[in-house]
Amino acid sequence: MFEDFETYEIVNILGLILGLLFGAIAQKNQFCFSGSIKDYILVKSTKRAASVLMAMIVAIISTTIVVNIFDIDVTQSAYFKSNINYFAIILGGLLFGSGMMIADGCSSRSIVKFGQGDSNAIITLLFIAIFAYATTKGLLYGIFNPFINNEFLIEISKNIENFQVNIFAVLAVLIFILAILIKKVKRVFSLYDGVLIGLLVSFAWFITGYIGSESFERTIELTSISFVYPSAKTLELFTYYEVNELSFGVCIVIGALIGTYVSSFFNKKYSFGCTANKNLNKVKYNMIGGSLMGIGGIMAIGCTVGQGLSGLSTLAFSSFLAIISIFISGYFTGKILHKYDKLPMCFIFEWNDKEKEKPINYDI
Repeated sequence: MFEDFETYEIVNILGLILGLLFGAIAQKNQFCFSGSIKDYILVKSTKRAASVLMAMIVAIISTTIVVNIFDIDVTQSAYFKSNINYFAIILGGLLFGSGMMIADGCSSRSIVKFGQGDSNAIITLLFIAIFAYATTKGLLYGIFNPFINNEFLIEISKNIENFQVNIFAVLAVLIFILAILIKKVKRVFSLYDGVLIGLLVSFAWFITGYIGSESFERTIELTSISFVYPSAKTLELFTYYEVNELSFGVCIVIGALIGTYVSSFFNKKYSFGCTANKNLNKVKYNMIGGSLMGIGGIMAIGCTVGQGLSGLSTLAFSSFLAIISIFISGYFTGKILHKYDKLPMCFIFEWNDKEKEKPINYDI
C-alpha cells in the first residue's frame, strides 16, 4: 500500500489517520481535561475526569510496552531536553491552566468544538497558534526566551535530574485516584474513550520512533500527540505554504479537525448555542485564554494532551510538574470564574447509571 511513498510521507499519512481517530473519539464523548474540571466544579460529576485518568493509565502502559518491543528511546524526545527549566515548565503550566478555563477549552478541546460547529473556538485556536509562534520565533521570543533559557534557573533545575518516575508508583497513584472517581467497578467499561485515546498516544510514539527512524529523506522528530506548537506550525503552513512544513504534528491537527467534523454528523446532540443566553463576552475570553495557552504551552513543552498524556507516557518528571501545574491553575481559575457566573455549561456529563445527559435549564 505504501510502497510508492517516502518514509516521511508514510509518517504524515499515519499522522493524519491518527488525528482523524483522535477527533472522532474525542467528539463522541466530548473527551476534555478542562471540561472534567468544570464538570466537578459545577455538578460534582467525575465521569470525564475518569476518562482522562484512564487515558493517562493506558498511555503509560501501552507506551512502555511499545518502546520496549520496538526499542524506542523516549528520553531522546523534547520532554527530556538537556537544558530543562522547571521554573518555566511550572509557570507555563499555570498560564495554560488558566487559559484553558478562561477560553472554555484547551487546545485539543477547541479543535473538537470548532469541528462540531462552535465558531468561537476558531478564535481560541488562532490565538493559541499566533502566540505559540510568537513565543517561539516571533515578537514574544525576546521576552520569554531569556526566562525559558535562563542559565541560572537551568542550573538550579539540574539539582533535580529530569528522571523517569517509577512506573509502578505512578500507576498505583493513578489507579487509586481512578477508583475514587468511579466508585463503582462497572463504570470502568464506560471509559472506552480514555482507553482508545491512550492507545493512540503509544501508536504515535511507534510512528515517529520506529517507522520514522527509517527516514533518510528528512529527520522525523520523536514525538507523540500534541496540539500547541503543531497548531502554530499549521498556521505557518497555511500562511506561508511550503511542502517541507507538512509534518506529523500538523497532520494530527488537520486530521483531528476533519475527524471531529465527520463525527459530528453522526453525533449531533452536542451544541454550544446555549451559551448565547449567558451574559458572556465570549470573544474576549477566547482571545485571552488562547493567548495564555499559546505562551504557556510553549513554556511547559506541551498542553494537556502534549504533557498530560504524551509527556506523562514517557514518565518524565518534568511532565508531572507540567500537568500538576495545569490542573492546579485550571481548578482555581475555574472556581473564580464560577464565583462570578462566568463558567458556562451546556450539558451534564454524568455516569450512565445516573440521570442521562441533558441540557441545563438556565431559567432555573
